Amino acid sequence: MEHTYHIEGMTCSSCESKVKAALFGLEQVTKVETSVSNQTIHVSMVTHVPIEKLQVTLPEKYKISAKNHNETLQKTRSWFETYKPVLLIFMYISVITVLLQLPQNNFDLMIWMQHFMAGFFLVFSFFKLLNLKGFAESYKMYDVIAKVLPVWGYMYAFIELGLGLAYLVNFRPELVNISTFLVMSVSLIGVLQSLLSKKQIRCACLGAVFNLPMSTITIVEDSLMIIMSGLMIIYHF
Repeated sequence: MEHTYHIEGMTCSSCESKVKAALFGLEQVTKVETSVSNQTIHVSMVTHVPIEKLQVTLPEKYKISAKNHNETLQKTRSWFETYKPVLLIFMYISVITVLLQLPQNNFDLMIWMQHFMAGFFLVFSFFKLLNLKGFAESYKMYDVIAKVLPVWGYMYAFIELGLGLAYLVNFRPELVNISTFLVMSVSLIGVLQSLLSKKQIRCACLGAVFNLPMSTITIVEDSLMIIMSGLMIIYHF
C-alpha cells in the first residue's frame, strides 16, 4: 500500500532525515521517499496507517495531509482487511450453526447458541494451540490473571478447548455456562482496561497466528459469549 502526502515545514535535507527517521519508527512503514521541492512524502506501508497516527509520529514542526487518496475510505478498507480473519470465522460459524437447524421444524435459539459457542471455542482454541507460547506471551500483556499468573495463558487455550467440547456434546450445561460466564467476564475486564489505557496492544483472540490489534471487536467477542452464556444460565435454571 502506497500513499503520497503533502507536508508543511519540510525545508531542507535535515528535515527530510527527521521525517524519514520518525516514519520508519512505525512498524507498518517499509519505505519513505521525500521531496523538499514539492513538499511531499511518498510512504509505502504493509497496512494503512491513519493520517492522525502519522501526524503524532512526526515532530510538531511538520503538518501532514492526504494528497492522492480518500483517507476515510482507506480507514474503512484497512479495518476490514485487519479483521477479515475474525469476521470470516464468525460468518462461517453463524452459517453452519443455522444450517444445523434446518432439519428441525422450528428454529431453537438455545440449541443454536449451544452450537455457536461450541464452534467459537473450538475454532479459537485451535488457533491459540498452533502457537501456545506466542499466545500466552501476548495474553499476559492485558489479561488480569495472566499478568499475575503467566501459566494462566497456557491454561486458557485448553479451557477454551474444553468448553467447546462440552458445548458440542451438551455436557453439564449449567456448570459449563457458569464457567463460560465467569471466564469471559474476567477476560473482558482485561480488554476494557487495555482499551481505556489507549495502549497499542496485540489481541490474542486468534493466538499468535494473526497480528490483530486490540479494539472494540474484541469487546464484542467477549460480550457475545457472556450474553449467550447468561441467557442459557437463565434458561437452564
